Amino acid sequence: MRKKQGIIIGMALFLMAASTACGNAKAGVDTTADTAAKEIATNDTESGTEAGQPEETPPGTDEAGTGITAEGEAALVYFTSDITPEGLVKVYEQLNWTPEGKVAVKLSTGEPPASNYLDPELIKDLVQSVNGTIVECNTAYGGSRSETAMHMQVAKDHGFTEIADVDIMDADGSMSLPVEGGSRLEKNLVGAHFENYDSYLVLSHFKGHAMAGFGGAIKNISIGLGSKEGKCLIHTSGESSTNPWNGDQIGFTESMAEAGKSVSDYLGSGKRIVYVSILNNISIDCDCNGNPAEPDIHDIGIVASTDPVAIDQACIDLAFAAKGSESLQTRVSERQGLHTLEHAETIGLGTRNYELVNIDD
Repeated sequence: MRKKQGIIIGMALFLMAASTACGNAKAGVDTTADTAAKEIATNDTESGTEAGQPEETPPGTDEAGTGITAEGEAALVYFTSDITPEGLVKVYEQLNWTPEGKVAVKLSTGEPPASNYLDPELIKDLVQSVNGTIVECNTAYGGSRSETAMHMQVAKDHGFTEIADVDIMDADGSMSLPVEGGSRLEKNLVGAHFENYDSYLVLSHFKGHAMAGFGGAIKNISIGLGSKEGKCLIHTSGESSTNPWNGDQIGFTESMAEAGKSVSDYLGSGKRIVYVSILNNISIDCDCNGNPAEPDIHDIGIVASTDPVAIDQACIDLAFAAKGSESLQTRVSERQGLHTLEHAETIGLGTRNYELVNIDD
């Protein structure tokens, strides 16, 4: 049984969530954040621990200063409804995170001809503010991004090379990361250029996915950072590094969580990686689909967190609470997508227990 989430959120989101059966978070509503924080029903988790961070702990981090919260604590997820370059920068800045060294910005370049990839003009200011290099890996399923030269052409066609340098990280093969505490994978194969970067800003377009149920932060750092071989390992629960097909579904969802944890562990146990997810153009299909289904859900907003599990759970809750989400809910249920979050929490990648802080108030 999943934990409840405490949500600090504006009246519009409160009413939207209250109208649906999936709204399992309690909301406090007021015109100021201070008053809302006092009125919020800060939720008892299954362990009976109150949500919230101790005052001496930086927002969204544990006592060691990493990006992963301690067991029983609520992770902070910041929200804005302002889907503009200014809103994106503003919600990112709430994290109070200073990247170290060379910064990679992980996103999906989008499959041609008509996928719903993030608009380069929307993300340009944020990417350039951290002096980031956009990073991606080649696909394992064929298509227009299965080889480096083709993939770079897509990145150019879609406008990403106009705003930043682009690095296809598995152009020179794979790098192996150990998987600690997993039950499916012993290693995770990421693009060989992964080690060239000191900090990672993960920009995810939240949407459905034909195989994973939904795509968000965890998928972006697992399948997204996986080399071709790594993608095959995840899809087959470690059975094959050459064939991505015919894997066990539960094994696939658990392998995504375990691959994601290996990335977070490598980056200072989450200290050198943060997550921003944009909830717009929400189709039931992924940006790896060049002809996705039309979005059924109106644009919702942008969220940011230091915890990949919390931000994905928040996106699920916001999207499921929206009008027109029935097809997305069905897609996630059929693919057992929420099990990714369950397993991720179990192995210590993050927590599903979160507070949503509306920075528009």
